[in-house]
Amino acid sequence: MAKQKIFVNLPVADLGRAVAFYEALGGRKEPKFSDDTAACMVLSDTIHVMLLTHAKFAGFTPRPLADARAATEVLVALSTDSRAEVDAIVDRAAAAGGQADLKPAQDYGFMYYRNVEDPDGHIWEVLWMDPATAEAGVHDAAAAQA
Repeated sequence: MAKQKIFVNLPVADLGRAVAFYEALGGRKEPKFSDDTAACMVLSDTIHVMLLTHAKFAGFTPRPLADARAATEVLVALSTDSRAEVDAIVDRAAAAGGQADLKPAQDYGFMYYRNVEDPDGHIWEVLWMDPATAEAGVHDAAAAQA
């Protein structure tokens, strides 16, 4: 199995200010996965923080955004090697007490993902992305599909 990566998704009120903070923390902005609504901050070869505007973040969850100063909540995404592995992991997690597919599976052709909620309500997104798309950058692939 390929080395897994963790992408921590965080809602931010001011994307520029957030990018500056994570750069000061030692992160590097990855332009292939950044635009005016999101910035991918690479903390290591396996840890990435996706900074998302409130509107962008809201599109990934059926729940209202938490006020991080009053409560803490994130969407954690776990990459896999195949679409079948996405399904297998989500199905195993659901069988172990989670709730699968709070939002229906998303299939963009070059990317496929599902979600599962753990028993405490934390949402994990399990995803597969075509390796060529990952290399080119998701925004280029999305534009090509439009």
